[in-house]
Amino acid sequence: MATTTASKTATYVWQGVDKKGQKTRGEVSAANPAIVKVQLRKQGITAKSVKKKAKPLFESKKAITPMDIAIFSRQMATMMKAGVPLIQSFEIVAEGADNATLRELINDLKTDVAAGNGFAKSLTKHPKYFDDLFCNLVDSGEQSGTLETMLDRVATYKEKSEALKSKIKKAMNYPIAVICVAVIVTGILLVKVVPQFAETFESFGSELPAFTQLVVAMSEWMQANWFICLGVIIASVYSFKEARRRSKTFSDKIDALALKAPVVGDIVNNAVVARFSRTLATTFAAGVPLVDALQSVSGAAGNAVYKQAIDRIRIDVTSGQSLYMSIKMTGLFPSMLLQMVSIGEESGALDTMLDKVATYYEAEVDNAVDGLTALLEPMIMSVLGILVGGLMIAMYLPIFAMGAAV
Repeated sequence: MATTTASKTATYVWQGVDKKGQKTRGEVSAANPAIVKVQLRKQGITAKSVKKKAKPLFESKKAITPMDIAIFSRQMATMMKAGVPLIQSFEIVAEGADNATLRELINDLKTDVAAGNGFAKSLTKHPKYFDDLFCNLVDSGEQSGTLETMLDRVATYKEKSEALKSKIKKAMNYPIAVICVAVIVTGILLVKVVPQFAETFESFGSELPAFTQLVVAMSEWMQANWFICLGVIIASVYSFKEARRRSKTFSDKIDALALKAPVVGDIVNNAVVARFSRTLATTFAAGVPLVDALQSVSGAAGNAVYKQAIDRIRIDVTSGQSLYMSIKMTGLFPSMLLQMVSIGEESGALDTMLDKVATYYEAEVDNAVDGLTALLEPMIMSVLGILVGGLMIAMYLPIFAMGAAV
């Protein structure tokens, strides 16, 4: 019944009078106007008018990003630590949210919790935004009475995970963006600029240099087949994405290739090790049993090769083997992680050791990304210069030849 109520909430605009007799107004999400009046009465407000908020004619919903969820986690942790009740925390965070879709999600959670459901149970109804790890940690906090501590750990985990993802995306997106710009600029030059020069060259009546003839031939081919090239590029990108989404075998092979790629492979490996360490440290510190924690870690691995390895680790640990030996037998993880896990198991401070490993490899990813960016910038500029400069030289070679002849 609570699920139905939560799923049919709407935003209402109300006007009323507070305990001091002053006029006040605001917005609230609820299932119907009667519930709005009850909620306002609990706050000491007498409602005079409650109307459903009109939807704009052209409404475009803004997507909720993982960083939005990280910020939501941090705000909820801060509110709970300050002693603000859970329902009121939802209201305060929702009012401060700029993203209307996020605000709607928070209000749905608030309505669900207010109806008597637990926070973790309410989160599980939105798997698109809250994964098993998030829900398990919140559930652990509710069961142990340390919800504010768990929310703080979730917030820290999400913030660091998203910061790491952002760094990796930066390393990948920058060269891809520049290459796309180079292809577009080259295409425009071949289709629009080179033909103008070609018309001029026809009036010369002399044989063109070989390099110029090559560029003119490329331009003629591009003019006749540019739509085919564009179609092939779009089809290739779409096919790759669909194959990655639909074929587990293809996706696993791409993940394996990513680990072996020059330069980028080291970044991906370090990022997965950092994510493994951070997730396991967070779940283990929250009191989640090691086998269950490894299941959450497997889901958050982000790479099929490491996911399979973590699944084997979980099976070995279940059969009674130590975590250190289970990790070592995979042959994937670095010696530093192995040594820190060994020390952590012996000293009973596994979560602390794993946290140190995560911090170290996160820093390694940061340094590698910065170094890669610094290395790629001059290389990309050189490629752009050769492409554009080469085309320009090819166009001006006949003019230079004419000048030399005169």
